[in-house]
Amino acid sequence: MLIFALDRHDQPLAQAVAEELDVDLAPHEDRGFEDGESKGRPLVDPRGADAYVLLGLHGGPETTPHDKLSRLLFFIATLRDHGAARVTAVLPYMAFARKDRRTQPFDPVSQRYLAQLIEAVGTQQVITLEAHNVAAMQNAFRCPTQHLPVHAVFGALAAELQTAGRIVVASPDPGGVKRAQLWQQDLAQQLKRPVGFAMLDKRRSEGRSEGATALAGDVRDAVVLLVDDLIATGTTLQRAALALRAAGARRVLACAAHGLFIAPAADTLADPAIDQVLVSDSVPAFRVPAEGALRDKLRVLSCVPLLASAMRESHRAWLR
Repeated sequence: MLIFALDRHDQPLAQAVAEELDVDLAPHEDRGFEDGESKGRPLVDPRGADAYVLLGLHGGPETTPHDKLSRLLFFIATLRDHGAARVTAVLPYMAFARKDRRTQPFDPVSQRYLAQLIEAVGTQQVITLEAHNVAAMQNAFRCPTQHLPVHAVFGALAAELQTAGRIVVASPDPGGVKRAQLWQQDLAQQLKRPVGFAMLDKRRSEGRSEGATALAGDVRDAVVLLVDDLIATGTTLQRAALALRAAGARRVLACAAHGLFIAPAADTLADPAIDQVLVSDSVPAFRVPAEGALRDKLRVLSCVPLLASAMRESHRAWLR
């Protein structure tokens, strides 16, 4: 098993995954040219190897998602060109997934184009954490995919919620209903008691959220786990939290797999309607101010065991 980490900001995550798997990260050269081009090459012979390339496709602080995608494609192609038996793209955060269908004339379907590009360079498997739309992702790819649900990262919360009273898992919009229901079902099994479900309505036009005001479900006196795939500006979760509070929720925990925290997220999520913000470490929290309300209420849970387990089982299956 060879594991490559292509971005230095993903290095801590990749190093932790490698340690969990009891292997060393495979060395590679990443050479930049004055005009902005780069060259990546493995510094070990990949011939016949089961190779895993870990790269989160989030932007910043030095590179854009487009830069990272280019680096990923060229490196995977290089591994295949030099005889790697199988290459798996491990994408803790998969960019370009929010545009998974056409909603306006001449819209792109970026999720499908991303899949075509990744497959075209010889990628034989993709592992990712909490896709924006699981069904769209699985339909876009023709190679095998492993989708790791975010509620598996938040499983450690179950012990803390044992004495929390009534629990409700809520989706901030109709598109996230299945994500919330899966966590609701899993949490009910862990707690061995009923867990409620709620959903809010949100409409989006020209990239702007029109509001999350219509609530379906009873949240009165409940601790509400408000779950989404990602946090960008935080507006969706803030509006949902305000609606939940207005409906009588006792506490609101805003949970997401990926914390992008685009400005003005630090101010938006400081809203007292949100008691705590929980994310995985799929994206480094480099945009979160070192001090302030968001930093105080932010809690980062590790997705390392989940990624490592998926890679371990994949490798064992390949060896068989």
